[in-house]
Amino acid sequence: MGNLQHHSQTTLRVNGKPHTLTVDHRRVLLDLLREDLDLTGAKKGCDHGQCGACTVLVDGRRVNSCLLFAVALDGCEVTTVEGLSGDGGGEEPHPLQRAFLDRDAFQCGYCTPGQICSAAGVLAEAAAGHPSHVTDPAAPSGEPVPLDREEIRERLSGNLCRCGAYPRIAEAVEDVIP
Repeated sequence: MGNLQHHSQTTLRVNGKPHTLTVDHRRVLLDLLREDLDLTGAKKGCDHGQCGACTVLVDGRRVNSCLLFAVALDGCEVTTVEGLSGDGGGEEPHPLQRAFLDRDAFQCGYCTPGQICSAAGVLAEAAAGHPSHVTDPAAPSGEPVPLDREEIRERLSGNLCRCGAYPRIAEAVEDVIP
C-alpha cells in the first residue's frame, strides 16, 4: 500500500501566539489544546459536540473543539478561555469572566470555560446582526440584535450546565451587554 502520511505541519495562532506543530490528521482541536499546549480550560464533556464544555472561538466564531480536526484549522486564530482577556491570560479578567464571578454563575465550574467562550461568541454574533431562532422576524436584517433573556437563553442553549446555574449565567451575560 505504500507509506501513507498521517501527519501534517499545522500552524495555529492560539491566544495571540503562533504555534507550529506536527499534527496527526485524526487529532481534534480540543486534544491539541489540552495535551499539546497545556490549555486545559476547555473541557472534554461528551466528546460528541452535544454539551458545549469544549467551546472555544475560532476566527471569532464559537465552535465545539471536540469535533474539529486541528489540521483543518491551519492558519486560524483560536481563542480559549485563557486568552479571552486579550493578553494571553494576564491579570485582568475578561468582563464576562468578572460577571460570572460576580453573579456566582457556576457551581462545579466544569462547564464555565465553555459557557464563557460561548457567551463571548453570542455577544459578537448579536452585535453583527446574526438572528437566532427567537429573533423577531420583523427585526431589520443586519442590524445588531438586542439581547434579552429569551435571546440569551436560546443562543446559549448548546452549552449544558449539569448543576443548573442557567439563571445566573443569563444574568452574567446581561451584565456585560454593551
